[in-house]
Amino acid sequence: MKNMNQIKKRPLRILMIAPTPFFSDRGCHVRIFEEVKVLQKLGHKVTICTYHIGKNIEGFNIKRTIKIPWYNKKEAGPSYHKLYLDKLLFMLCYKELMTKKYDIIHAHLHEGVFIAKWLNLLNLGKLLPIVFDAQGSMIKEMQDHGYLKNRALYALFKKVENWCYKKDIIITSSTNAANLIVNEFKIPKKRVIPMCDAVDTEVFYQINKKHPEKLDKIKYEELKLPSKKKIVAYLGVLSDYQGVDTLIKSAKIVLEKRNDVHFVIMGYPDVEKYKNLAKKLGIKDYEITFTGKIDYNRAPDFISIGDIAVSFKKSKSEANGKLYNYMACGIPCIVTDTPVNKEILGELGIYVPVDDHEKSAEEIIRLLDDGKKRKELSKKLREKAVSDYSWMSVGKNIDGLYHRLLKEMKIK
Repeated sequence: MKNMNQIKKRPLRILMIAPTPFFSDRGCHVRIFEEVKVLQKLGHKVTICTYHIGKNIEGFNIKRTIKIPWYNKKEAGPSYHKLYLDKLLFMLCYKELMTKKYDIIHAHLHEGVFIAKWLNLLNLGKLLPIVFDAQGSMIKEMQDHGYLKNRALYALFKKVENWCYKKDIIITSSTNAANLIVNEFKIPKKRVIPMCDAVDTEVFYQINKKHPEKLDKIKYEELKLPSKKKIVAYLGVLSDYQGVDTLIKSAKIVLEKRNDVHFVIMGYPDVEKYKNLAKKLGIKDYEITFTGKIDYNRAPDFISIGDIAVSFKKSKSEANGKLYNYMACGIPCIVTDTPVNKEILGELGIYVPVDDHEKSAEEIIRLLDDGKKRKELSKKLREKAVSDYSWMSVGKNIDGLYHRLLKEMKIK
C-alpha cells in the first residue's frame, strides 16, 4: 500500500456494480456513496449500476435495471428475488461494457463480483481488472439472517463464496473480515487488503458545540422530546441482527430504575414491530421515541441529540459503519464486544457481551451517571475520527490500487 501513491496516475472510467437498491440510507450504501464521492473528487468518472429502486443522488451517474413493479424491498438481508434481480443487473452491466469504455470494474458484495467475473468470462475484447469490495462473509451474513440451516445448502454457498474470492483483489471494510477470508477460504493474504470504513468529518461534527440551538430545535420542536432528560440514541437498521431487541430490553431495565432517561431509536424497517415490543415490555410512549427512517444527509443532526449512542450488532464479521459517525459527532458509544467494534473504537469503546441486555443496561446507567467520562470520551472520539478515519485517505488508497492493477495487467 505504501508504494501506491508513487504510481503515475490518470483519471479512470470505473464501472461500479452495486447489487442493492442504492441509495437507501443504510450501511453498505453509505460506503458506496462515500467511495464514489471521494473517487470523483480525485478526478475519476464512476458509473453505478444498481437495482431499479433507490434514491438518485445529484452528481452521481446511476444506471438502473428495468422496473420490477412487485419488488420494492429496500431493507438489508438476503432475498430469493435477487436471483432474477441480479440477472437483470448483469444485463445492464453487459450493455454498459458493450457501449462504453471502462478501465476498472469495482464490484460491491458477493453478487457484484459474481456478475463481474461472468462479464470477464465473456470475451468483451479485453479483460478488466476487478476490485471486489467485500463487506463481510456471504455465508456468515446469511446465517446471521437465519438462512443456510441445511448442510447441503451451506456447502453449496460456501463453494460459491470461495469462487468469488478467486484471482481478484479483495478489499474489506475491516481487518477482521480480511482475516476471516484469508483463514476460512485460504486466500493469499497479499490479495486481501483491509480498507476500513471512514467518515466525512466536515459533515459529521460536534454540532452540540457549534450549534446547540439547532439540536434544541430537533429535540423539542421536531421530535418533541421531554426536556431535562438524558438521551440514549441509536441510528441504523431496525432488526434483531442489529441488536435492536437487546436495546429495547435494555431500555426496559434502565427505565425501571431511572426517570431521567429517554431512548431515541432512529431507522427502519419494522418500526411497528419494535413499538409493539416496547409496549409489550411496559415501556411508555413518553419514555421512548421511534423516528422511522432518517435521511443520511440529516444523520449528523439526529445522532448529535444523544448524550450517548449504542450499537448492539451481533455480527462478528460485518463492518459497523455507524460507529464512525458516532465518533465524528463526539458521542460516547456502548457497543457489543466484537472484533470489528474493537478495531474501530479501541480503548475508547465501552463493550458489552452480545445479547446481554442486563449488562447493556448496567453500562448505559453507569455512563449516563459519569459526566466527566462522557466529556473525555467525546473529545478523544472526535480526535480519533479526524486523525484516523478519513474518506480521502481511503479514496487515495483505492485510487492507488486501481493504477497498480492496471500497470500489472499491462505488463502481463
